[in-house]
Amino acid sequence: MKGPSARVQLAAVFRKEVRQTVRDRRIMFMLVVAPLLQTVVFGFAVNFDVDRVATVVVDRDGTAVSRAHARRLLADGTLRLAGAAPSVAAAEHEVDDGRAAAAVVLPEGLAADLAAGRPAEVQVVLDGTDPNRSTVASGAVSRYFGDVGEALARERLLARGARPAAQLEAVPRIAYNPGLDTAPFMVPGIAAMLLLIVTTMVTAMGLAREREMGTLEQVLVTPIRPLLLLAGKMAPFVVIGLVDVGLLLGAGTWLFDVPLRGNLLVLLVGTLLYLMTTLGMGLLISTVSTSQQQAFLGGFLFAMPAILLSGVMTPVRAMPDWLRAITYLNPVRYYAEVMRTTLLRGAGFAEQWPQLLALLVFGAALLATATLRFHKRMA
Repeated sequence: MKGPSARVQLAAVFRKEVRQTVRDRRIMFMLVVAPLLQTVVFGFAVNFDVDRVATVVVDRDGTAVSRAHARRLLADGTLRLAGAAPSVAAAEHEVDDGRAAAAVVLPEGLAADLAAGRPAEVQVVLDGTDPNRSTVASGAVSRYFGDVGEALARERLLARGARPAAQLEAVPRIAYNPGLDTAPFMVPGIAAMLLLIVTTMVTAMGLAREREMGTLEQVLVTPIRPLLLLAGKMAPFVVIGLVDVGLLLGAGTWLFDVPLRGNLLVLLVGTLLYLMTTLGMGLLISTVSTSQQQAFLGGFLFAMPAILLSGVMTPVRAMPDWLRAITYLNPVRYYAEVMRTTLLRGAGFAEQWPQLLALLVFGAALLATATLRFHKRMA
């Protein structure tokens, strides 16, 4: 007697997985609601813009000129006045206690030196525990007093009847993200990160749980072919992954003004290839795990290095050469590039084919390896 067709078997497994997933409210929360909430939280929380740096001012000159320079220095919002200190020691104490991140010391005789054209030095004490904040604060002070020195030099030349040298000024024109906002850069990378965590963890732990409960062995004794069984188990998570990406894109465009400049078909193809990789890795982890705890740990040990080496949080080009070479083996890097270049730069298949090809190779290799191990383990 001829058994049910492959399509009937696949549909049966698919329905069974959908019902089992939908019934588990915790899994549904983790698959759909949690990524959306995390995208909103990360989108608002992760901000590389440094402003309002708490700053203490020590005005040892005490003149109207020094007070005017202190006010103008703080006017652009990069530095925020955290208080005035009577001495350098008191200012350093404020920095040591964490109440201020910078201290600006205006020296005694500053106004007189500037009026006479003599060199003057303004000291800046910085808290170096946050290098990015310290760099921005130091740059703000240097830029301000550099402009002051240039303006004074031009005034002296004009006063002497000399003609100042022509100024050469660079006028930047910023493409794709004119406001240099963090969210349009971060949200596509966050989507790649969350999709990896959700699909890999759930796949690995789901199969490990079925093996612990014995339901996987019960299904394997049925006429369903193992390949169709795996396809039916993976298909619902592919659908959920696509839904997650749609929700994340909606939240990104609505809340964070992430542009949609590129072809959404490129995103669809890239997401499907990326899901092949993440689901394949989850399946592979489940084949080497004997419990849900091992599956969770295996997923965590894969996800954390993959995220750190993906360029989502820190640029790949800033990594050491030996570590940068390892990132070429990281599928998260390629999907993050697909998301960012498609959404922000409007890139299409012609520009994205290397990344898409890499995702296809990783996905096919991981799925093939995981399937072979699954067959061997269940044999």
